Amino acid sequence: METIDSRLVRRDNALIQLLDPPFDKSTLNPGYIKGYVPGVRENGGQYTHRAIWTTMAFAALGDSRRAWELLSMINPVNHAKTPTQVATYKVEPYVVAADVYALSPHTGRGGWTWYTGSAGWMYRLIVESLLGLRLEADRLHVAPCLPGDWKAFKVHYKYRDTVYHITVTQAADMSVPLTVTVDGTERDDRAVPLIDDHCEHSVEVRVHAGESKENQRGDCELVNED
Repeated sequence: METIDSRLVRRDNALIQLLDPPFDKSTLNPGYIKGYVPGVRENGGQYTHRAIWTTMAFAALGDSRRAWELLSMINPVNHAKTPTQVATYKVEPYVVAADVYALSPHTGRGGWTWYTGSAGWMYRLIVESLLGLRLEADRLHVAPCLPGDWKAFKVHYKYRDTVYHITVTQAADMSVPLTVTVDGTERDDRAVPLIDDHCEHSVEVRVHAGESKENQRGDCELVNED
């Protein structure tokens, strides 16, 4: 991950390359990606799927600083804050682009917008990897990877016809225990049992700033939201 950060994260251009250098004059044949212009899509550009997976990897390592920094870089709205950025990006800033060009004269230009695959992974990055909501059958785990200056956030989670009001508080004091409380009862398994009883439930989650996400969630795999 340190190699990715040093060699593929282009902070000056707010993009994350898939590989570098692009395949151009080399006799090596990586397949169809060599058919793209150097710096475009998989041939050395930002392929947004992989950029998102890189951000997810930093979150899984508990590196909240870099995870949120990279999210800010690949967030399309941040590519169009000024007239100069708009003229560079050249595509809609309100949808996820499948790729961003990485070589002159088109460095920073977006390509193939309205790409649902990248948008779906972006959603999972924010909801699962960063805010930490992970559904496992009829249990909800909350193991966020938050910026150090976040004190709390709230989520209103609807499970079928039942709403769970979840408040996540981040404590700077490492002596404060990690807890998950559901309707006033602390859960030993640190999970929220989901029951479709058509009632409203209150959930309070307390985590430590800088706590490793892996230590919070164990070895479970990510699954789709209900």
